[in-house]
Amino acid sequence: MTRQRLGTGHTPLPSAALPVLPSTALPVLPSTALPVLPSTALPVLPSTALPVLLSTLLPVLLSTALLVLLCAPAAGQDAGRIVGRVIDAQTGAGVSNVTVDVPEGEAGALSGVDGRYVLVNVPAGAVTVRARSIGYGTKAVTGVQVRPGGTVEQDIVLESAAVELMAIEVTAAAERGSVVRALDQQRSAASIVSAVTAEQISRSPDGDAAAAMQRISGVTVQDGKYVFVRGLGERYTTTSLNGARIPSPEPERKVVPLDLFPSGLLQTITTSKTFTPDQPGDFSGAQVDIRTREFPGERQLTVSVGAGFNERVTGAILPAAPSSGGEWLAQAGGDRALPRSVARAGDFTGALSQSELNQMVNDFRNAWSADRQTGRGSSSLGLSLGGTDPLFGQDISYLLSGTYSYGEEARAEERRARALADGSGGTQEVDRFNGATGRTSVLLGGLANLSTLIGQHTRAFFNGTLNRTADNEARVELGSSENHGGMPTQIQRLRFVQRGIHSAQLGAEHQTGRHTIDWSVTASGVRRYEPDRSELVRAQTEPGEPFRWFSAGGEGAVRTFGDLSESAREASANYRLSLGAAAVKVGGLYRRTERDAENRAYSISATQLPVSALELTPEQIFDGRFTADGHAYMRVAPLSQGGSYSAADRLSAGYAMLDVPLGGRVRVIGGARVERSELDVTAQSTLANVTTRTSPSYTDVLPSLALHVQLADAHNLRFSVSQTLARPEYRELADVQYREVLGGENVRGNPDLERTLIRNADARWEWYPAAGEVVSVAAFAKQFDAPIERVYRATSGTSLVTFVNAAAAENIGVELEARKRLGFVAEPLEAFTLFTNVTLMRSVIEIARSASSQTNAERHMVGQAPYVVNAGLTWAPEWRTSSVTLLYNTVGERIVSAGEVPLPDVIERPRHVLDFSLRTSVLGSVSLKLDAKNLLDAPYELVQGDVTREYYRGGRSYAVGLSWNR
Repeated sequence: MTRQRLGTGHTPLPSAALPVLPSTALPVLPSTALPVLPSTALPVLPSTALPVLLSTLLPVLLSTALLVLLCAPAAGQDAGRIVGRVIDAQTGAGVSNVTVDVPEGEAGALSGVDGRYVLVNVPAGAVTVRARSIGYGTKAVTGVQVRPGGTVEQDIVLESAAVELMAIEVTAAAERGSVVRALDQQRSAASIVSAVTAEQISRSPDGDAAAAMQRISGVTVQDGKYVFVRGLGERYTTTSLNGARIPSPEPERKVVPLDLFPSGLLQTITTSKTFTPDQPGDFSGAQVDIRTREFPGERQLTVSVGAGFNERVTGAILPAAPSSGGEWLAQAGGDRALPRSVARAGDFTGALSQSELNQMVNDFRNAWSADRQTGRGSSSLGLSLGGTDPLFGQDISYLLSGTYSYGEEARAEERRARALADGSGGTQEVDRFNGATGRTSVLLGGLANLSTLIGQHTRAFFNGTLNRTADNEARVELGSSENHGGMPTQIQRLRFVQRGIHSAQLGAEHQTGRHTIDWSVTASGVRRYEPDRSELVRAQTEPGEPFRWFSAGGEGAVRTFGDLSESAREASANYRLSLGAAAVKVGGLYRRTERDAENRAYSISATQLPVSALELTPEQIFDGRFTADGHAYMRVAPLSQGGSYSAADRLSAGYAMLDVPLGGRVRVIGGARVERSELDVTAQSTLANVTTRTSPSYTDVLPSLALHVQLADAHNLRFSVSQTLARPEYRELADVQYREVLGGENVRGNPDLERTLIRNADARWEWYPAAGEVVSVAAFAKQFDAPIERVYRATSGTSLVTFVNAAAAENIGVELEARKRLGFVAEPLEAFTLFTNVTLMRSVIEIARSASSQTNAERHMVGQAPYVVNAGLTWAPEWRTSSVTLLYNTVGERIVSAGEVPLPDVIERPRHVLDFSLRTSVLGSVSLKLDAKNLLDAPYELVQGDVTREYYRGGRSYAVGLSWNR
C-alpha cells in the first residue's frame, strides 16, 4: 500500500482515476475448480492488528474453552438425547403438560413451558417419539435417528380435538415438514407479519440485518441501513431486539440503522405490519423485531473466515482519510477529541486573547487533506460455540458468538449539484462538483445468550448483545460555487463515525396449566461518536494559478465534533389465561430513556495571511508557523450548525386483548392499549447561548380489532383495523439550528410539533400449499392526522428547513407474495424454489399554504415509492448440502426531500440490483460460500427536475468464505 499526500496545486481525483475493470477481467469460475483469488486481492491487516484482535477475542475464547471443559460429557456414553417442542397446529403456540416418551426405551418426560421437552438416555439408532395429551390426538413420530452421545432436535405438532382422535403415525422427515408450516409466523400470528429466517439469510450474500430486510415484502432500505416499510418514512417504523426497543444512535433520525447487526448473529427478522394491543403503538409502517440466534440442540463450534474484493476498490487509487490509531477496530483515537482549550472557551462570549486563539489552532489535529491509497479488499472472521450441557447439575443452553469484518468502499464517478428555478418552470444547475469518496468500514459484533429450564414450568434466559461499527471516510471534489463567484473550488472532507449498541436482557417464562406469565427487564444503550470532522475549501482566483485556502468567512476551514449517547431501561410483563380455545391476555410496559447529544462546530479564518501562505498545503498552514507568539493571523469562532440538546422520555403502557374462536375456523382478536408519554427536550445553541425547553405529554387509547378466518386447511383470510401513532423525534423538537458546510441546508427544530394519529385497515388472503410455500395477496389503507413532514420555511435569504404538522395524508397499497417449488411444472425442477414479492403503493399528503411552509402543497409522502419488487430463484436439493440463489431487487422512484416552491421535489431514481450466492459442503464439515453483489452496478442517482443532485457508482463485489463446524 502506498500513500501520497494531496497538496496545493493538486486537483482532486477525477472520475477517470477510478479504474473500471473490463468484463474480461471478472473471474470465471470453472466447474472443475475452485476460484483462486490473487494475493493482491486479499486484504492484509496491519502488523498491530493480530495482537489487538487476539486481545479482543481472548475473553470469548477463554470463556468458551472453560465452558467446554466444565460441560464436557463423559467419554464412552452410548445413549443420546432428544429435545424439542410440542406445538399446537392451529396457533403455533407451545403445549405444556404433554407426555412425551420413547417406546423403545425408558426415556419419558412432560413438556414444560412453551412446550419444551428433553428426553435423556435414549437408545442409539432409529427410535419413535410419542406425544399424548388430553384434548389432542396422540401422535407417534417414527424414524428419529439418535447418534451415540448425540442430541437430536425434533418438534411435534398436535392437532386439537373435541373428542379423542385415532392415533396418528408419521415419519420424522414428514413431521419436520409439518413443523415448518405450523411455525410459519405468517400463518399462526395474530397480526399480519412477514419474516426472514436464518436459513434464508444463510443462502444470500447479505452481510447485515439491513441487507436481509430488503428481501421482505414492502420493505425498502435507504443508504444501506435505514428501513422504510410500505412506502412510509422511517419515523413510522420501530425496531426492537429480542422484543425490547432499541434506542437510535442517529442524532436526527428515529430509526435504528440495521447495518449495526451482523447477519451471522441473527435467527429471524420479523416485520409486524398490523397492530395488536400487545405491541408498542408508535408505528404504522412496521414493528421490526430482530431475534438473535438460538441454541443448537447439541454442542456446536463454528469458525468462519472470508475475503473479497470490489472492482472499483481493489487496486484502484482512492482518497483515504488519515488514521490516528484504532480505526480498524472501530475505535476513534484520542487525538480526535475536542481540544480542551476550545472546550474551555464555551460559547466564546468572553474575551479571548490572540495567544488563546493560537493555542486553539495548534490543538486541533493537523489533518485536513486526503491521502492517496491503493484499495485492498474485505475480510471477515466469525467464531461461535453453542449447545446444551449440564453445569452444576442444571442443563444450560448457551450460545457465545463473535464476528468481525473489514471492508473498503468507493463512490466512483461521483458528482453533485444544486438546482435553481430558471424562471420558465424548469431548473438550472449550479454549484456542480465532481470527485470521489473512499471509505473503510469495520463491523464488530458479539452475543452471549443463556437459557435454562427450572423444573417443568419455568424457563429463565439472558440475552446479551454488543455491536460496534466505524466508517473512516475521505471525500475530494472539484467544481464551482456561487458563493465564491463561480471560481474553481476544491473541497476536502475527512469524516470518522463510530456507532455502538449494547443490550442486556434478563427474563423468564412461567407456564402452569391454563396460566402463562412472561416478564423481562432490559438495559440498552447506543452511542454515535463523530469526532473531529474537517472540511477545507480552496479556490482558484485566476486560471492557471495555484489553489489557495479560502481563508475569509466561516466556510474555509471547519472542524465539527459530535457525540450522542442514549440509554434506555425497559420492564415488561404479560399474563395469558387459556380458556379452552379462547384466551385472555393482559400486560404492561414501562420505559425510561435518556439522551444527550452534543454538536460543536468551529471555523478557522485568517484574513491577513499573505498570498504565498494561502498557497501552502493545509498541513503546512496549520503546523504552527503562523500561530507562534506574536502572530495575530488566526481567528476561531463557533458556527450556527453547532448546538446541543438533551431529552428525557418516559413511557407507561398497559393493554388487554381477547382471542376468541367463533366456530371452528374463525378467530377474533380485539382489545386496546393505553400509552402515556412524557417528554422533556432541552436545547442550547452554541452560537447564541440560548436555551429552550419543550415538554409534550399525551395519553392515547389505541384500539385494535382483527378477524382471522381459516377458509380451508391451507387457506387463511385476515382483516384488521386499528389506530396507532407516531411521535416527533427528539431532534425535531429541539429549537436549535445546524447547517452543513458550503451549500448545505440550514435546519431548525420545531418545539410546537404534535404527535400523529394513524388509522389503519388491512386485509390479506394466504395460501400455504406445502411446507415452506406461500401465496398471499394483501391490501392496506392508512389515514394520517397531522403527519410530520420536512418542509422549507419562507425566508428572504438562505433557505431554512424545518418540520411541521401537515393537514392530512393517505397511503394505500397492494402486496403480492409467492414462494413455490417448481416440481409442479416438472419433477426434475423440484429442487428449484421461485419466490417473489411485489408491493404497489400510492400516497398523497396535503400541506397547508402558510408563511412557514413553502414546499409543494400536494405530493407523495417523503420516502414513499410507488412500487417495490423482490424476486429470487434458489436451487437446494434435499439430497445435497448445497444451494445456489439468485436475488433481484428494485424500488420505484421516491421523494428524498420535498422541493421548495417553485422547485420540484428531489427524487431518487430506481436502481436494479442483482446478487448471486452459492453454498456447498467440501471436505465433510467444511462449507464453502461464494457471493457476488451488485452485479449490474446500477448508479445511485438523485435528481431535481433536469438537474442531477447526486450521482455515483459503488462497483461489483465478490467474496469467498469458508466455515468449519464441529
